[in-house]
Amino acid sequence: MDGHLQRIEGKAVERTHFRYLAYIMAAFVAILLLSNVIGASKPSYVTLPGGTEWSFGAGVLFFPISYIIGDVLTEVYGYAQARRVIWTGFAALIFMAFMAWVVVSLPPAEGWPGQEAYEFVFGNSWRIVLASMIAFWAGEFANSFVLAKMKLITGGRFLWMRTIGSTVVGQGLDSLIFYPLAFYGLAGWPPELLWQVVISQWLIKTVWEAVLTPVTYLAVGFLKRREGVEVFDSETDFSPFAKAGGTI
Repeated sequence: MDGHLQRIEGKAVERTHFRYLAYIMAAFVAILLLSNVIGASKPSYVTLPGGTEWSFGAGVLFFPISYIIGDVLTEVYGYAQARRVIWTGFAALIFMAFMAWVVVSLPPAEGWPGQEAYEFVFGNSWRIVLASMIAFWAGEFANSFVLAKMKLITGGRFLWMRTIGSTVVGQGLDSLIFYPLAFYGLAGWPPELLWQVVISQWLIKTVWEAVLTPVTYLAVGFLKRREGVEVFDSETDFSPFAKAGGTI
């Protein structure tokens, strides 16, 4: 650990003011909402050598960035602050779902031709909304928990191993929960396609994490230097429902 970084243990981090945390929270919530609105329900594909088409969810191209931000949050600011951001994102998802339901339900003005397309894009069923929220909640908390615990075990070393390892767990849960819960049994989603997409999501998200590891290192190093802290969750209550105090 760099000598100029203040080591903060457990609950003390909740009382610390950070300069950049609000901006990171805003980026996390923005990417979370946009990836759910734009890409969550569209399957796409790539053509493999030999002509085989391999399907994947289009949102996978951008949604993993929220997990990378989650890694940075936990590594730099600790689990308690990451927990606050995750709950903020969860609340934003709830509001997005409510707003979409209200807007889609309103009768269109006479002569407006976009209602059918609007319903197709934004009128997600309760299954998709519920699946998205449950998968996000479980995956993000698992990711943050694993990263924080691995940091204690490794003494803050091997960041690459901790970020990739936590992604394997968190993104695995996210994919395993979301797609079966949202699309199992629906027309256009035969079981073989469904599980192909689940596996593809898991693999692609993990590969994304590995590829962007240098970016994660740069972000973590910059933020630790500017914030002047090194957080270890040795005394943290890891319950997702624990009271999170402190300020941003």
